[in-house]
Amino acid sequence: MIGNEKLAVIGLGSMGYGVAASLLRAGHAVVGVDLNPARAAKFRDAGGMDGALSDHADSLDAVVCVVLNAAQTKAVLFGPDGVVPRLRAGAVVISCATVAPDFAKQMEARCTEAGVLYLDAPISGGPVRAADGTLSVMSAGRPEAYSAARPVLDAMAADVFELGAEAGPGSAMKAVNQLLVGVHIAAMAEAMTFGMTQGVTPEKFLEVISKSAGTSWALESRAPHVVAGKYFPHSAVNIWPKDLGIVLDIAQKAQFGAPVAAAALQQFLAAQGSGLGHEDDAAVAKVYARNAGLTLPGQGT
Repeated sequence: MIGNEKLAVIGLGSMGYGVAASLLRAGHAVVGVDLNPARAAKFRDAGGMDGALSDHADSLDAVVCVVLNAAQTKAVLFGPDGVVPRLRAGAVVISCATVAPDFAKQMEARCTEAGVLYLDAPISGGPVRAADGTLSVMSAGRPEAYSAARPVLDAMAADVFELGAEAGPGSAMKAVNQLLVGVHIAAMAEAMTFGMTQGVTPEKFLEVISKSAGTSWALESRAPHVVAGKYFPHSAVNIWPKDLGIVLDIAQKAQFGAPVAAAALQQFLAAQGSGLGHEDDAAVAKVYARNAGLTLPGQGT
């Protein structure tokens, strides 16, 4: 179905650019916004609307917020140049960052006060699925928000899980997802480097375990980066101290022990402290390799 919505995507990183491209491909008019002028220019060259967000805000049907964290979400929505006060009544904010459920509820309340709809809508699937328009969306919000957001969701997602009639449950489910993915990436790195101590090469590890019971999405997605010795940040190490930190904050409030998540967090913090924060999150394997005196593919050459 060809769209005719006027939309903004704020945040044109590896996920946000794919979302914006999918919306454009569906026929919507889209303005792309990013702190990096080169990313915004690239999207305009691909067919995005000209002009700044302020030029379009009062006529937008929806704003898709694909920034890094709660602080950035709050800034783009309600900061000095925040978009929400400029939106028309009935426009919808689709908030895709990984944030705490309480924060999502706060943003929904503030949007409601401004006459704007809000959908708690964190996303999962990685840059490839973002570009293909086949993401999973873990969502929650009022029926009116779903109705306003539907053309956007149809263009960017293969699966939209409707988890509640107000904000919060979508972000709670994303925290559950991030606990698993973060642990799985750290476990992949640990298992791969453990195998190296026993003469199992990273290449053979990937070949065998990806076809065995020990596999996971994270292993199949991230182990090839280690095998290739390439750590371009499809998803950076820096994401995980934030996301696993959210998980542990929620767990503490629930008086729930999450020792496996805590252990994984320590490995990502070690990677971050080693200067690997802007590398692909598979670079957590370098922490294990360093500690064991191992040489990963691409190192020492």
